[in-house]
Order: sequence, then C-alpha cells, then structure tokens
Amino acid sequence: MAVTGYCVKCRKKGVEIQGATQVTMKNGKPAVQGTCPDCGTKIFRIGKME
Repeated sequence: MAVTGYCVKCRKKGVEIQGATQVTMKNGKPAVQGTCPDCGTKIFRIGKME
C-alpha cells in the first residue's frame, strides 16, 4: 500500500510519498519521511507506515 501525504510546494493532497521510510521523532512517536514525485520536495507525515 502506498503512503500518501501533503506536498507544501505543490499544494496537493494525497501525493504518494516516494522512497518512504519509517522514522522516529525525538519524542518517540512514529513518522514517515520521503520525497514528492513531482517536485522532489521532502514530505514528512506523522503516524505509522501502513
């Protein structure tokens, strides 16, 4: 299943995060980090990868 997020630069909802990796924030909560396939900007989404 593809992980989706919001791209701030493109201003688009539901962008599929390319190269999505599971990371842990400083406070211990899970997050997903990757890039936008259209513009290459970093996308960061709080929550587990599903």
